[in-house]
Amino acid sequence: MEAPAPPPDLDQRERAIREHCDGGKYDLAIAAAWKEYRTEMLHFLGGALRDEDAAQDVFSAFTEELWKSLPGFRWQSSFRTWGYRLLRAACFRYMHSPKRRETPVSSPVPPDRPTPNRTATNPWQRTDVKDGFSALRETLPPSDQLVLLLRVNQKLPWTEIAQIMDDGDGQLTAEEVRKKSAALRQHFHRIKDQLRKLAEEQGLLSSEP
Repeated sequence: MEAPAPPPDLDQRERAIREHCDGGKYDLAIAAAWKEYRTEMLHFLGGALRDEDAAQDVFSAFTEELWKSLPGFRWQSSFRTWGYRLLRAACFRYMHSPKRRETPVSSPVPPDRPTPNRTATNPWQRTDVKDGFSALRETLPPSDQLVLLLRVNQKLPWTEIAQIMDDGDGQLTAEEVRKKSAALRQHFHRIKDQLRKLAEEQGLLSSEP
């Protein structure tokens, strides 16, 4: 079997986290991680769950898992990628939980959401259209929802999304990452086409060229 793909060169954001981990100072490692990624990850949860209280609950569960798992992290990916893998798992547990099915979805309130531009004329920039698309997105399987958020909202590269969405042990080879990235990219376009068709059927977009 081919050896796991080597971790990417650490950028400045990851360097302090790695140094604290290597020294066994996991409290400082998590503090450094939160300085770089906490707002970003909360924003992801806000978009995924569309409920601020639920996002905070899932983030708390994710934090507990992070504390337990960090000593065993072997840096075969960046901390950010590994963190998103844990966050994805916490998201899935909530999305499939009875509590999620019983709780009505509130208005989307992701952290640090910018104020909508009320002078924009493009239909996809209107708040009602955005909320309509958010509601349509929730009709998709949870895995498809997260792929959309990771790519569109978080703007992560496909190689990173491939590792985050992997259901295995996270030790993908470089070739496996390449193949999974290509497959996810194709699937992403199918998801977008499906959403566009649903949006046209509901009058959120015009089907005219």
